[in-house]
Amino acid sequence: MTDFVARHYSAQDGLRLYFRDYGSPLSERTPILCLPGLARSSKDFATLATRLSAGRRVICPDLRGRGQSAYDPQWRNYIGPTYVSDLMHLLTITNCHRVVIIGTSMGGLIAMALAVFVPSAVAAVILNDVGPEVPDAASTRILDAIGNPPTHADWPTAIAYLQNIWPHISRDNNEAWLKLAEQTYRQGEDGQVHADWDPDIVRPLTQKTDNLPDLWQLYRALRTIPVLALRAERSDVLTPETFSRMKQEIPGLHQALVPATGHCPTLNEPVSREALDVFLGNN
Repeated sequence: MTDFVARHYSAQDGLRLYFRDYGSPLSERTPILCLPGLARSSKDFATLATRLSAGRRVICPDLRGRGQSAYDPQWRNYIGPTYVSDLMHLLTITNCHRVVIIGTSMGGLIAMALAVFVPSAVAAVILNDVGPEVPDAASTRILDAIGNPPTHADWPTAIAYLQNIWPHISRDNNEAWLKLAEQTYRQGEDGQVHADWDPDIVRPLTQKTDNLPDLWQLYRALRTIPVLALRAERSDVLTPETFSRMKQEIPGLHQALVPATGHCPTLNEPVSREALDVFLGNN
């Protein structure tokens, strides 16, 4: 038994995409759309979505090439405009005309893009450890890990690997580390533990181009709506300097610092829970 309905829909190009549908579609409160990080999936939001779905509907998609969504045979489609189009289709088929978006890492950048392209659909945004600037060292670290994922013989090996590449991540015990591993990987029919994403998702991000979007301009599109930004204390993705500038660019920005962890907070930490509950209580 699960506390969500597993659903699929077809993207504009026919690719079969997956999402989890929590809570009641009849809730009078604004639905929540949870967008995961670059190589992450709807599994990351399981605890949060279950908690929030007591009062409102929560939609958690797997972006194309991740989780239970189909892998795209054309790697060049793994770009922002495609993700935005996919999500616009998702909002249409779920009859969600206006949503609060919780975006973790790359999911937060997609939330900014949605606020530009479909501003009437975005009621408020929660940015989880992401801002308009990502240091080159952090970007390189992430792309290397995602673009060349090893296969692990078993779950303990996968856990040891995660502990090595994410030394700033805080987990209280082995059970919590296993949960993170299960959110990151999948066990194949061969019994081995594989990455739960298409490694090709990084290829467009490694192509040299002179037409990179101005992420600060995207961020400024959030000025007219309520925004909460969370930063992990040990994050190398969202620096203190960028976090400070975000407040300068949007003075009404709500901010919270999640202590003793790195990129990204689970959103289930006490500080995260309190910040989200206060923010969502008003939106």
